[in-house]
Amino acid sequence: MKLVYDSEEYQPPRSGLILLQCAIGLLFMVFCARFWFLQIHRGADYAREAQGNLLRQEMIFASRGEIHDRAGVLLAENRPAFALALTREDCYDIPATLAQVSAWLDVPLEKVTTRYEQERIKGRKFDPIILFTDIPFEKIASIEAELIHWPGLQVIARSLRHYTQGPAFAHILGYVAEASVEELQSDSTLVLGDTVGRQGLERVLESRLRGRKGLVRKEVDALGRPLSRTQEENPTSGENIALALDSRLQNAIMDAMGEYSGCVVVMEPESGKLRALVTKPTYDNNIFIGGLSRRDWEALSNNPRYPLLNRGIQSVYPPGSVWKLMMSSMLLEKGVSPREKVFCPGSYKVGNRVFRCWRGGGHGNVDMEHALIGSCDVYFYAMGEKYGINAIEQHARACGYGQLTGIDLPYENKGLVPSRQWKKNRMGESWKDGDTVNVSIGQGHTLVTPIQTAVFLSALCNGGKLLKPQLLEDAPVEVRGEIPVSAEHREMILDYMVKTVEAPGATARVLKRPDMRIGGKTGTAQVVKIRMVGERRAKTAEMEFLERDHAWIGSWGEKDGRKIVVVTMLEHGGGGSSAAGPVTKAVYDILFPREEKPDSAS
Repeated sequence: MKLVYDSEEYQPPRSGLILLQCAIGLLFMVFCARFWFLQIHRGADYAREAQGNLLRQEMIFASRGEIHDRAGVLLAENRPAFALALTREDCYDIPATLAQVSAWLDVPLEKVTTRYEQERIKGRKFDPIILFTDIPFEKIASIEAELIHWPGLQVIARSLRHYTQGPAFAHILGYVAEASVEELQSDSTLVLGDTVGRQGLERVLESRLRGRKGLVRKEVDALGRPLSRTQEENPTSGENIALALDSRLQNAIMDAMGEYSGCVVVMEPESGKLRALVTKPTYDNNIFIGGLSRRDWEALSNNPRYPLLNRGIQSVYPPGSVWKLMMSSMLLEKGVSPREKVFCPGSYKVGNRVFRCWRGGGHGNVDMEHALIGSCDVYFYAMGEKYGINAIEQHARACGYGQLTGIDLPYENKGLVPSRQWKKNRMGESWKDGDTVNVSIGQGHTLVTPIQTAVFLSALCNGGKLLKPQLLEDAPVEVRGEIPVSAEHREMILDYMVKTVEAPGATARVLKRPDMRIGGKTGTAQVVKIRMVGERRAKTAEMEFLERDHAWIGSWGEKDGRKIVVVTMLEHGGGGSSAAGPVTKAVYDILFPREEKPDSAS
């Protein structure tokens, strides 16, 4: 039987057609809903993202303010440099990219990877990570030619700090270093790779030295290549700073100190301005630019001579006989007659203890003037025991000892003026008369900084004002207190200091100059118990270096209406006159050049 198919009469099942129509309608509704979600609901968001993909923002680093000395000599500048940065968000293969950087710069891959890992945790994926801060100029062209093949890498032009006189000003200027994670989080103006002041004036004056960044918006293609600039905000450089210090004087003092460790402070007593603050040994602060390896840091910080220590404000020393100037001012204020005499047989007994004078044969009968000129210990032993530690402590503190001077450098040490309560708290012992006798000549537990001594001597010269030592040329005079010493007594002590320089056999005679007025007081501060050789005191040459006394000279000089204070302290230098004297003399010769006498033959 043959079947005949009539196409005109065939009708498909209606249920299948309806199902197909529903499926098409459902797909259309889903498409419309998705289209509405993308174009209407999220349209603005995607528009912003598209614009962000088209435009790229780049920071323009601002130059840090320069630092000059009082004469305009450049001390801290900014030199042009090129850094290599990696943006993780744009990088397809970070390990391969780091390997390529290692090959370009000929450095171990381990070093590149370590740097990347250290910096990665500081920022976000779209923040450029500075892999190298100072690419050699001869490699820049070849690297930039290859950057198109390495997305995420870019060369950034920026400036690096450079200290033109490195070691001479390292303890004053300090140095800059890359901002830490904590600093980046706490300061919204900082970005990855920024440097901040880490020590010295770079740290103290950070807000003045740091500039304000600029911003450039670039239109880029899919590979990140710039097409055009759409907007630019120019950076603002940091403020230039002029110091009160004299670089010529600073370097001359460095030379005069030779291999000694110690400090020289040169201060104008009327203004408080520091014309020199030299501390040795020192270091080159340029080594911190670009980062210091752990090995180099450990070598520097573990150096037994402590080159990182600012001996002018952070180190404390027994003041030795320089302390007798403060003691004399106290005795005068207590009503002691300057003509009252004490007999010095060469030693002084307190209970069962014997305290020796530096002159074994003694000074005989001495008054205050001759006790200062000859630096008699027994005179001050007797006077100190008579008036007691309470009076000494109170007067010393009023003269600025045991207090911060306020100098604009971090980590200043306030020293120590010992007292009954201090010894009780620190050692659990009561105060003894022998302790008072030791303090009376600047020994025992007494500790001061060279800058404190300069401030006190300046007060003797300027009418009694304790001034803040100023490092900036435009800093105003800042009075932080007044010493409780009358004008009559201040002049008396200054006169005694002049006689200590000019009198025959005086201890500071090394400073004497016929063309100017100089007053001084030497100090020899013991660092260990007096060492005896038989019946006599050991000479400096017979002692181990670390057993030798510290050498002090506190002084002031005046010529043609200009007055200056100079304090010199040399660690283990031995005698104040023999070691500190020539250095101090050199300072006055630089500040006040000797007048050449005309040739008589002409």
